[in-house]
Amino acid sequence: MSADKTPLTADEIRQAVAVVRRDGGLGADAWFETVGLDESGRAGDQRAAYVCCYEPSRNRTFAGRVLFEADRLDDWRHVEGVQARIPPDEFEMACRLAREDPEFVAALARRGVDDPSRVLIESWSAGNFGLPEEQTRRIAYGHCWLMNDAGDNPYARPIANLHPVFDLGAREIIRIDDFGAVPIPPDPGPIRRPHQRDDARPLSITQPEGPSFAVDGYRVRWQDWELQVGFSPRDGLVLHDIGIRDGDRLRPLMRRASLAEMVVPYGDPRGASFRRNAFDTGEYGIGVALDSLRLGCDCLGHIHYFDVCSHDWTGEPRPIDNAICMHEEDFGIGWKYSVPAAGQTTVVRSRRLVVSSIATIGNYVYGFFWYFYTDGTLGVEVKATGIPFPSALDGGKASPWGRVIGDGIESHVHQHAFSFRFDMALDGERNSASEVNFRAAPSGADNPHGNAVLTDETVFARELDAQREIDAASARYWRVFNPNVRNRFGEAVGYKLLPGANAFALQHPDSPVGRRAAFMYKHFWVTRHDPDELYPAGWFPNQHPGGDGLPRWTAADRAIEDTDIVVWHTLNYHHWPRPEDWPVQPVVYAGFHWMPDGFFDENPTMDAPRG
Repeated sequence: MSADKTPLTADEIRQAVAVVRRDGGLGADAWFETVGLDESGRAGDQRAAYVCCYEPSRNRTFAGRVLFEADRLDDWRHVEGVQARIPPDEFEMACRLAREDPEFVAALARRGVDDPSRVLIESWSAGNFGLPEEQTRRIAYGHCWLMNDAGDNPYARPIANLHPVFDLGAREIIRIDDFGAVPIPPDPGPIRRPHQRDDARPLSITQPEGPSFAVDGYRVRWQDWELQVGFSPRDGLVLHDIGIRDGDRLRPLMRRASLAEMVVPYGDPRGASFRRNAFDTGEYGIGVALDSLRLGCDCLGHIHYFDVCSHDWTGEPRPIDNAICMHEEDFGIGWKYSVPAAGQTTVVRSRRLVVSSIATIGNYVYGFFWYFYTDGTLGVEVKATGIPFPSALDGGKASPWGRVIGDGIESHVHQHAFSFRFDMALDGERNSASEVNFRAAPSGADNPHGNAVLTDETVFARELDAQREIDAASARYWRVFNPNVRNRFGEAVGYKLLPGANAFALQHPDSPVGRRAAFMYKHFWVTRHDPDELYPAGWFPNQHPGGDGLPRWTAADRAIEDTDIVVWHTLNYHHWPRPEDWPVQPVVYAGFHWMPDGFFDENPTMDAPRG
């Protein structure tokens, strides 16, 4: 399939950093936002790194690539008018700045807090609301909490209405926004409860003959599936060159699949709460937040772990051991047929390969799970847990935008909008996309009993046609097919994208977050392939005024029939917090599936072992 997509090694990260330090023309204060695998293809067969740096002294962002074999910079440039992502190191720096600021310490004292070291200050991205400071400075907006006495919940006791405002480039606090003291909620106690139930018997998952998958570096073979596991400091887990064997043919499905962006807009308009609309991928980075997983907790069974390497803002490699987990799961009945009169039953079991990663991003924890089933189905699921953003009750009762979830604590309505990107290559790189809708046939001579149902399929010709929304009333789904390859019935081979639990974005499209996250208003997009179009809100959403990414690209209305296309799917999850989400939220699930739709000539599991 395609060239090597193996994640960068620690030595490659060091080399890329050294080349930029040597030849990039940056000041000594410059730091590294991203050092990751370059996937543009512009380096030809050479292996290269994409590098993005920020120079605080002149508030400038630079990006380009480092060619490893040539040991030189390529296409290195100042990207005007943008802000780099906020790395964890800047979060930590801002927290230190606030704890040492006399005005902030005095504001804490007015609330009865005399030990700033117990206060967590998170410097959230400020967004862009048209304020002058956002146009010329690198702004972050602080939110504050007092840690519980047990020390295991930094979000236990919200400090409401107190917000240090940072210029991260200048490394200073430009003001303290104090909207008035609100009682700090009481300590809810430890998350690690001393008493645990003892009536759960052991549940063992064993594979005495080992797993069914084979691994060569980051390449995987399992059943008929083949794929390569990849990593990006921004995207996190990336899958490359997904294909499936059909007889003696390896049939490609996708060149690249990833979570391309996620944004979490909150619904409270008061005080500083309107600023809470984090782009967790584009403003912070999923990859840098991946957990190191451990057997028996995050995954069960015979596990294969993939290590990856991120870096800190100095460019020093930061290995993440066990960052990606892979294992098999039994998935119940695959198919079954019985002939009771003859006493005959035939049944096969389903199985799936699970490739997953988990990221802790502030108060939330997200699990990203990719499921490969024996029947050719590819599933995607997000598992959300962690701690819902807690705020102190103002006036002793919940606001119209929140709900009481703990003593003195409310949590506000919010949404999680995930944008997944699929670089399609279904039996080759010339693909098309369509929409399928069902409708009741009109009553009449052709439908005398009123039971007829018709199916309408519309092929998208251009990009503006292919911006679509879910519709449960018509059981809508979307289909990608190769018009140049036919199955034995003469149909173009295809896969269908079947939405799961989903919703609509409720922010006004002309709101600041609506302009910046315009991708979330459509559940399905198709674009003509361009290697630079990786992120639906653009490469640099931090403080961007909006309009970049999918809206800008698709304004060209490029032709998308029988050509190289990319499919984007938006998964919107609405969260109205509940008492059961405190102090830690049970996992909630949302996902969707790609299912073969005329891709095979028959059920591809007819050779599966019988039960």
